[in-house]
Amino acid sequence: MDRKEFIPLSTDLLQMITVNQAWHYSIVPKNQDNGLIEFFIDEQKNLSWIKDELEILFGKEVRLEKTPTEIINKTLGKYYLKSESKPGQNKLSVNVKSDDFIVNLIEEANSINSSDIHIESYEEVCRVRMRIDGKLVERYILKKQEYPSIINKIKIKANLDIAEKRLPQDGRIYFTSNNTKFDIRVSVLPGLYGEKAVLRLLSKDATQIDINELGFNKDQLTHYLEGIRKPNGIILISGPTGSGKTTTLYATLKILNREESNILTIEDPIEYTLDGINQVQLKESIGLTFAHALRTFLRQDPDIIMLGEIRDNETAQMAIRAALTGHLVLSTIHTNSAWGTISRLIDMEVPPFLLATTINLTVAQRLVRLLCPSCKKEVTFNKKLYPPNFKAHVEVKRHFTAIGCDKCFYTGYRGRKAVYEVIPIKTELIEKIKSAQLDISSFLKGGKIMRLSDSAFEVFTQGKTSIEEVYPILMNSH
Repeated sequence: MDRKEFIPLSTDLLQMITVNQAWHYSIVPKNQDNGLIEFFIDEQKNLSWIKDELEILFGKEVRLEKTPTEIINKTLGKYYLKSESKPGQNKLSVNVKSDDFIVNLIEEANSINSSDIHIESYEEVCRVRMRIDGKLVERYILKKQEYPSIINKIKIKANLDIAEKRLPQDGRIYFTSNNTKFDIRVSVLPGLYGEKAVLRLLSKDATQIDINELGFNKDQLTHYLEGIRKPNGIILISGPTGSGKTTTLYATLKILNREESNILTIEDPIEYTLDGINQVQLKESIGLTFAHALRTFLRQDPDIIMLGEIRDNETAQMAIRAALTGHLVLSTIHTNSAWGTISRLIDMEVPPFLLATTINLTVAQRLVRLLCPSCKKEVTFNKKLYPPNFKAHVEVKRHFTAIGCDKCFYTGYRGRKAVYEVIPIKTELIEKIKSAQLDISSFLKGGKIMRLSDSAFEVFTQGKTSIEEVYPILMNSH
């Protein structure tokens, strides 16, 4: 976007005023120099009384520059984010000098559905970033002299050692505010210019997750529900960090959570809470690993076991043993495709004949951002926008692009959905696994399975996302 559309703001200018001040007076910071503060202001506003109020508010001389209403509104919409989930509680600009800075920061992150807060130090400056819809957005600049006290306050809240600055530390904050309760996982890492803290907001209520809303198409959902309703076996979900695997698992547990079933989970960390499920937090420092917990679980008379992740040979072997002895095991594994989970488990020394008899289905998933319905723009499509190796099975003449408006904080996107590849392990594939014939490209291309790239392409052709968002998935379509 160019200057005609909005006024670009640096983070140090951005935090001169709060969200409420920006919208109330329709002002955007321009410059601050000793005893003078300059603002851009909506040309339709009464300058005289606003100037007087601002000079009292800041205790400095204020200079106002008239600016077209449209530019002011677009700038405010882009930089001064207002919460839609909690109307009237727009605490989205916090005072860095405030004693409640950390509390306000967490409240802000929660109100705009941010998943992580990054607080980091560099040679001359420190900053705070928040991850919104999978992308990091810079929110605050901190002074170097303020930074150590902020890190110490985080450590105190997370019950960490404030004297230890040379080693990484992990902790947890149990946060309560405005009738909301959630957990925060804290990781502190020593860096070249000071410690970096990352706060991950956790323990969302899983009762709101609906498997029908995640992104499965009709056939995929049918295969998936068939697989999870078997009394025993393994369900594996693969994908990179942050691809929504845990959300899919909890949507599954919500379906399976019945009074007559004993469900146990071992997780790192516990990201959702669900009544009726027995959840265990991994603690490797005291020997409570996935494999150790799973061994204990088998003595707890379980019906369904959820493992946060299969990371090593021992955990893989224990998961297979649990499935063989009549339990349903749900887990995640880091591979690039649904079928890649099979070769990964064989690499972990799981015998192919045991895999063939225990795996019910294997799933791969990714998250794609959805275009903002308020501002997406339809334009003519150019085939050159496809990755070089991608061959579209339908012709696309028109597509939608991201524009940006005040509804989506001028990113062009609002929300995300998962795209899936679901492979039910049935007769033909069972025989291939038993004989370790792991090349099933002809089977996948035969149209029997909707691949990950097919699912992503379908979301694109429906006009729900942009070609830029699905491009990385389409690159792996061959």
